[in-house]
Amino acid sequence: MKYSFFVILFTLLIFAGFGQPKYFTKTGKISFYSKSSMENIEAVNTKVVSVWDVASGQIEFAVLLKGFEFDKALMQEHFNENYVESDKYPKAVFKGIIENSKTIQLSGDNVSTVRVNGTLTLHGVTNPVSTNAVITVKSGVVAASCNFSITLTDYKISIPSLVAEKINKKIAIAVVIPEYQPMTTK
Repeated sequence: MKYSFFVILFTLLIFAGFGQPKYFTKTGKISFYSKSSMENIEAVNTKVVSVWDVASGQIEFAVLLKGFEFDKALMQEHFNENYVESDKYPKAVFKGIIENSKTIQLSGDNVSTVRVNGTLTLHGVTNPVSTNAVITVKSGVVAASCNFSITLTDYKISIPSLVAEKINKKIAIAVVIPEYQPMTTK
């Protein structure tokens, strides 16, 4: 028992001595929302993978597009087959930098608003994205969230004229990471 305690203590001291850790999650959530006069469209994916290197500020998100769930099965089918073409472009990826990442306090309870700049690759097209994000630390749990919008034409996503009135050209996206886990090195 004493041996385990000292091993854990030694490991924590090593991490403290070599700088701030990397964090990851496989349970992040991304949702999107399209509001139009004819119909609102919403989808959620709760299998978002993210890695954040606190020291460098680098952060990445990846999501399989077929993982988005819609209330209506037909919407989900059209999303995957006609709009994002998920067989051809199976995932969306964000790669960016959190400005001043090293200044975020990861101990104690606190909330930090930070600027995130990067690129989003969707439907084979990469565009810059900048937004504010909130990093929350409460009872040792590190969480994050942000909101931003994209325009479908910027990602070469075509909407047939037959349903053009049902889909807003600007899509609101919400990202929620309920808990980042510290990565261990081996």
